[in-house]
Amino acid sequence: MKTNVFAAGESRLKQAITGPALFLFILGDVLGAGVYALVGKIAGEAGGAVWVPLVVALGFAMLTAASYAELVTKYPKAGGAAVFAERAFGKPLVSFLVGFCMLAAGVTSAAGLSLAFAGDYLGAFLDTPAVPTALVFLAIVALLNARGIKESLGANTVMTVIEVSGLLFVVVLAARFLMSGQGEPSRVLEFAPGVSPAIAVLGAALIAFYSFVGFEVSANVAEEVKDVRRNYPRALFGALLVAGLVYVGVGIAATAILPPAALAESSAPLLDVVRATGYAVPHWLFAAVALVAVANGALLTMIMSSRLAYGMADEGLLPSVLTRVLPERRTPWLAIVLTTLLAMILTVTGTLTALAETVVLLLLFVFMSTNVAVLVLRKDKIDAPHFRTPTLLPVLAILSCLVLLSQQGAGTWLRAGLLMALGALLYGIGHWRKGRAAVSVD
Repeated sequence: MKTNVFAAGESRLKQAITGPALFLFILGDVLGAGVYALVGKIAGEAGGAVWVPLVVALGFAMLTAASYAELVTKYPKAGGAAVFAERAFGKPLVSFLVGFCMLAAGVTSAAGLSLAFAGDYLGAFLDTPAVPTALVFLAIVALLNARGIKESLGANTVMTVIEVSGLLFVVVLAARFLMSGQGEPSRVLEFAPGVSPAIAVLGAALIAFYSFVGFEVSANVAEEVKDVRRNYPRALFGALLVAGLVYVGVGIAATAILPPAALAESSAPLLDVVRATGYAVPHWLFAAVALVAVANGALLTMIMSSRLAYGMADEGLLPSVLTRVLPERRTPWLAIVLTTLLAMILTVTGTLTALAETVVLLLLFVFMSTNVAVLVLRKDKIDAPHFRTPTLLPVLAILSCLVLLSQQGAGTWLRAGLLMALGALLYGIGHWRKGRAAVSVD
């Protein structure tokens, strides 16, 4: 048996994240902003049976999560998909592209969330044009990012409680409404007319999958988790299952109250569900909860994206100029500016649905890399016990990624392709500059 360096040795980081705290961390990343904005778009694709594509998307997410559980518990000091790719394939370009896919997905996700923020949830307070408002929102997020936002587990717990409370409130309100003999519960078994249910479900699952992404970020904190080999799989699968149950409840509640066509036309579908019940609930209160969920998601995403750009530049994978920091705040201001400008450009190129589909496409390549990596690294044995997923699951996960990729439209491929072309250009510039530096030294 080969003793791997990742299985031995002490971490330099403090292992302060307990199992419950990790569960809330993952749940907070997965749950919230996506379903607040996208449940209507899913209804537009699938009809009243919104819960079906949500269950399918959960199944797809669980398959890839199993691969993350194996790799994180096998290499608890490794930091995410790019590192797994480096260990499995040994190709710097592959590792770069996987890391840049994560970066591009984060920026695109923030663009979509900015549109969600500027929609009907904000409309409960202000009547403003969507795209200009979204751009102003991203600028404010950038200023907060540059100021030096310090996220903590305590803050994440508060945000998670707010997001979950808002979603459970919709479910409870809808249940009370239906028990009074109102609504149309039969709609939850109806699919979109004129379309094959299988095709409708797959198309909707592509959008629904966006609501489950975020669990992959947890790989970056593996080194700080107490008893990671025991706690990580439990927290990961537990958080995804809880998120799935909440999403299914919200999906059933939404279409039982409002017809799919009405949900599809709304940029604040859950607020419209609350309004449709007719109960004396302050609409502004629920709108505020939704805005907190969306804004927090955008801020966390932009913090991650700018730090990832900074980290890749620090490793020589992106131009070193992106490592410049503000002298007092010590925040990567140029990386923040670049990622914010990219998010702003993406904001004006498509709808919330189109941007969500682009995020999914980019992450599908990351997930395919991780699922292949878990099979390749089976030959790398370690002495420490770790989670091991059945070989069939990563194979099915790869197939599920291919199925979802086949559902992407030409516009989504074009947008993602342009982002990856930008990444390849930046990689080429960095490689060229390294070559020139090596020649000058010689």
